[in-house]
Amino acid sequence: MKKDLDHTDPAKNMNTERGNGGETHQRAGEDTKVLTTQQGVPIADNQNSLKVGARGPTLLEDFVLREKINHFDHERIPERIVHARGSAAHGYFELTESLEEYTTAKILTETSKQTPLFTRFSTVAGNKGSKDTPRDVRGFSVKVYTEEGNWDLVGNNMPIFFIQDAIKFPDLIHAVKPEPDRGFPQAASAHDTFWDFVSLSPETMHNVIWLMSDRGLPRSFSMMEGFGIHSFRLLDKEGKSTFVRFHWKPVLGVQSTTWDEAVKISGADPDYHRRDMFEAIDNGMYPEWEFGVQLFTEEQANEFPFDHLDSTKLIPEEMVPVKIVGKMVLNRNPDNFFAETEQVAFCLSHVPPGIDFSNDPLLQGRLFSYLDTQLKRLGSPNFAQIPINAPKCPFANNQQDGHMQMQVPKTRVLYEPQSLDPTRPRESVEKGFESFHEKMDDGVKGRIRAESFADHYSQPRMFYRSQTTVEQAHIASAYAFELGKVDTAHVRTRTISHLRHIDEDLASRVAKALGMELPEAADAAAPVQDMATSPAVRTIGLSPKSLKGRLIGILVAEASKHSEVKKFEDAAKAEGASVKIVALSKEVLLDDDTRIQADERLAGGPSVMFDAVVSIIMPDQAKKLAKDSAALDWFTDAYVHCKAIAYCGATDEFILSKLPIEKDAFVTPLADLDTFIENAKSRLWEREPKVRDLA
Repeated sequence: MKKDLDHTDPAKNMNTERGNGGETHQRAGEDTKVLTTQQGVPIADNQNSLKVGARGPTLLEDFVLREKINHFDHERIPERIVHARGSAAHGYFELTESLEEYTTAKILTETSKQTPLFTRFSTVAGNKGSKDTPRDVRGFSVKVYTEEGNWDLVGNNMPIFFIQDAIKFPDLIHAVKPEPDRGFPQAASAHDTFWDFVSLSPETMHNVIWLMSDRGLPRSFSMMEGFGIHSFRLLDKEGKSTFVRFHWKPVLGVQSTTWDEAVKISGADPDYHRRDMFEAIDNGMYPEWEFGVQLFTEEQANEFPFDHLDSTKLIPEEMVPVKIVGKMVLNRNPDNFFAETEQVAFCLSHVPPGIDFSNDPLLQGRLFSYLDTQLKRLGSPNFAQIPINAPKCPFANNQQDGHMQMQVPKTRVLYEPQSLDPTRPRESVEKGFESFHEKMDDGVKGRIRAESFADHYSQPRMFYRSQTTVEQAHIASAYAFELGKVDTAHVRTRTISHLRHIDEDLASRVAKALGMELPEAADAAAPVQDMATSPAVRTIGLSPKSLKGRLIGILVAEASKHSEVKKFEDAAKAEGASVKIVALSKEVLLDDDTRIQADERLAGGPSVMFDAVVSIIMPDQAKKLAKDSAALDWFTDAYVHCKAIAYCGATDEFILSKLPIEKDAFVTPLADLDTFIENAKSRLWEREPKVRDLA
């Protein structure tokens, strides 16, 4: 038992200073080791990469950035350092509205064409063998095989990121990964090192609150939004630039699990998301997303109450609407998991002509990092020759040799300019990639964080206040759970001091749940703004009421009525749902002597795997199940997770009547089939305060 808890924050005595953009700097003192490169060169600034002016592009000469990112990229072999746990599928992209006014990229100007693509979803923090359902950011990366070369749109299911400068990425991941002295926790942010880092880095507050929201617990890959995160540029025929942010909006809407469900699902089926997508595609229920863009000019960006080059800031849809211009459909599973899902290599630098980059310092660093990572992970600069990575358009270059060279160049000329082979490829002014001709200011070259990056709390405040009361309770409970795993008292105190700038009620709820006194608010580097709320960032209430993509569990036993089972199965499937039969045994003989095979045995098919449940059993079997803990949990969990339940008379008499289950609007008899089908399209969130103590 720990007594006399010390909430004194030692960071205050570590020569801690605030930089130009509100970032935290900790300076070495006389008795402190000086941070150096591997060559022993002292580092003056470990928070900012070297740029041309505060908002200019990052410079290739930054050897500190390159060494730090290079070493980080090479920390793991052979799996990915981040996004190791992934699942993927083939599909196509189709443009429905041309953006010819803004770009020359054919993929964004030529409509009614189906362009092949490969999309990979992933968790961030866990290793390749970790579970699908932790509280985590999800990777959402799309490789489009355009006729002008591959376009890799490498994003997440959240529109912002934790840090503002790529030089901080190794620190972020080292903090969230298993602690190096003990090797745990795996695939979890609920530990001291993560919260120590983020509470000393206020720029992380926006992404952290998204992580604590229901967005960190997606119901399935097909119910996640995807975001390109950064501002990119679109270039027209005259070289005029328009800024753009890319969005993938799921046709099924954004839906999530509850924390209790996610915990239980991870034990019952750690491959829950992977299996869900594989089976959906296998059954012809193809996941689909709308493709949208937010378009804005430099002049419009200058009027935003935030800096759009700051990757910790989103652009509210109410400020710049998302224009839907296309769609993505995933319709084919990989033929081989390793050859495709594991070997696919995404690089942000892969863009076709007509798309270009902004000076976002996180994006600038990623342009280096991703290529460096693939060179190490796949072992060769020839990784582009692996079939899943190879372009599907004609390509030609003068590269030669190297490990895993699979092409056989039939020429004596692999250089240019040259005069010995007139058939060899040459550059093209008309078709070639053209960078935006940006006029640079007279800013001083240096490690500078722009002052416009200093507001770390206004958007987290906007996000929290935009949520429904149910979602706000989930966020507060998530903070309480995560910080409840943090043993260092001053880290908990420091974190809550940041929450006071986001919302006083949120800070109070978390402090109360942890039994802590409310600390003084942290020093804010910039005034906190009360931005207009954005309903678009919610999860609850925005999704279409539909059974498509949902899974119904029907519990049966010996002598269950076949006609009732079929009635519910047909009704659910007619609405687009999938159905799985759950029973005590793998094979079951129904009342009409039909022998069926259950999809799940009750012990391995808990109700957390389903979006709604039905029970069709006879009295003798109901009496038996009333003594089975797995059966009791099956009904109790469905109820406490706010799901629809349809029950027969025997279930009611021998099971439900013995459980703390109230017959509310979502608990209905079999005769109310239509009511059950309608209820199964959503959850009864009004039930949650009755069954769970939320922060």
